[in-house]
Amino acid sequence: MKIVVLVKQVPDSGAERTLRGDDNTVDRGSADNVINEMDEYAIEEALRIRERAGGEVVVLTVGPERAGESIRKALSMGPDSAVHVTDEAVRGSCAVGTSKVLAAAISQINPDLIVCGAESTDARGQLIPHMIAERLGIAALTGARKLTVDGPALTIERQTEDGYEVVSAAMPAVVSVWDTINEPRYPSFKGIMAAKKKPVATRSLADLGVPAAEVGFDGATSVVVEHGKRPPRQAGNKITDSGDGGVKLVEFLASEKLV
Repeated sequence: MKIVVLVKQVPDSGAERTLRGDDNTVDRGSADNVINEMDEYAIEEALRIRERAGGEVVVLTVGPERAGESIRKALSMGPDSAVHVTDEAVRGSCAVGTSKVLAAAISQINPDLIVCGAESTDARGQLIPHMIAERLGIAALTGARKLTVDGPALTIERQTEDGYEVVSAAMPAVVSVWDTINEPRYPSFKGIMAAKKKPVATRSLADLGVPAAEVGFDGATSVVVEHGKRPPRQAGNKITDSGDGGVKLVEFLASEKLV
């Protein structure tokens, strides 16, 4: 079985993130960039499937040259190889354009299963898995908290606010996972050293047959036209209890329509 895991390099969610002033995109150059947290769970799930059923796990990333750091981190967890799509024309792509690039790369790899995180911490759109499945004409089993593979059949427990749904499909398929599905392994020293020798294939838009005009800023279906910093927090209302503190509190809550 061949499994592709989608991995995205994102700014660390624990640090302050800013947008560039020239094009309103995330300023990744000055950020502390890491693997999208949810993608680590996708990597772990793919590795567990390989351990049970055999095959290979391929990491797929679309991003600038520095995204290679996250590729090596992903490989240190245990995947066999990686494909890095890097092309300046991709910068500024919306979800529609990004899904086009990913789908083209996946088609060349021809996997049985595509596993990815349910969302990225920089966008939180939860769109890419659905878009890729639509472009490839395959099933999308999204929001999984549990994945079962039985031959060519896949079954997930889809996490919802009210519990879970059981959804099944045949491979090939796209499966997106939440952080409730497993506990990612830590890279060992042996894994870190081995990752340096694992093959990483580089692809451009031309290699994938994707016209540059259909992605990036030119092909984007949505753009950020303006941005500003969050306004500073305003001072709160202080209530001094002189025997009527409870009444004042209720009056304040009522004025805010909270009671």
